[in-house]
Amino acid sequence: MTELPSVDVIITAANAATSIGAAIEAVTAQGYPNLGTIVVASFDDETAEIARRHGAAVVSNPSGLTPTGLNLALAATTAEIVARVDAHSTLPVGYLERAVDTLLRTGAENVGGMQIPIGTGGWEKAIGAAMASRFGAGDAKHRVGGGAGPVDTVYLGVFRRATLERLGGYDETFQRNQDYELNHRIRESGGTVWFDPELRVEYRPRGSLAALARQYFQYGLWKREFGRRHPGSMRWRQMAPPLLVGLLASTLVAGFWWAAAWVVPLGYLGALLLIGLSKLPRLGLHALGVPAALATMHLSWGLGFLRG
Repeated sequence: MTELPSVDVIITAANAATSIGAAIEAVTAQGYPNLGTIVVASFDDETAEIARRHGAAVVSNPSGLTPTGLNLALAATTAEIVARVDAHSTLPVGYLERAVDTLLRTGAENVGGMQIPIGTGGWEKAIGAAMASRFGAGDAKHRVGGGAGPVDTVYLGVFRRATLERLGGYDETFQRNQDYELNHRIRESGGTVWFDPELRVEYRPRGSLAALARQYFQYGLWKREFGRRHPGSMRWRQMAPPLLVGLLASTLVAGFWWAAAWVVPLGYLGALLLIGLSKLPRLGLHALGVPAALATMHLSWGLGFLRG
């Protein structure tokens, strides 16, 4: 059997003391035969200490910015293959071996899979269900699934080092949307970003609507910046939230003069409630929070995009 290439793992973490240990343990539990260094770019001392305790190398990321941290961690690695892991994620056993095998078999530059939001209770369960729904994620395969093959982007990623070095790593001017931006450059340079639906990575979603709103506002803000720099790159699912915000605002106001206009916001509210009710058998009472989570995602993303 041909020896599998070496793999280093990069993680950027800020105030992740409660999750970084589990993220590192999931990497070491892979059993990958040629696992090299796990490098954590840490913003805070507590996260750094826990990462060291779990056997990771640590570099300081005083900016706390994700792309800067990823580039700092990347610079501290040497392996032929580099796997990006989130500080709030849990890799399933066999993830690295399957991703590397797919990378070699397909000739892709990056291989990744699905983000599976797993909440532990409260708002996390409702938000996780909203993130994984087509009404929340559109046709994004890394959220809703689909067949294996080339895509725009994937969750996380397992890369050839040569690709990252050739493209200069992550663009540090993007505080959000840095993964999509990097995958866009891979595709623009003739490379392939490959989606494997069997690479299912558990992710812990935000625990409150306020935190979700901040997250999605930033997503929308930086997606607008991405669209400004790369005209013609936007997808329908990315244009839907700002269009929704504009439609809801205009029909709510118009309804004071023409009551029929209120059919639009009332229809949107009804759709949200029906989706929440459909989740009752699986989520129980947590399903009651799904409509609010979906509305928060749509409106925050759309407002962020318009603000951008």
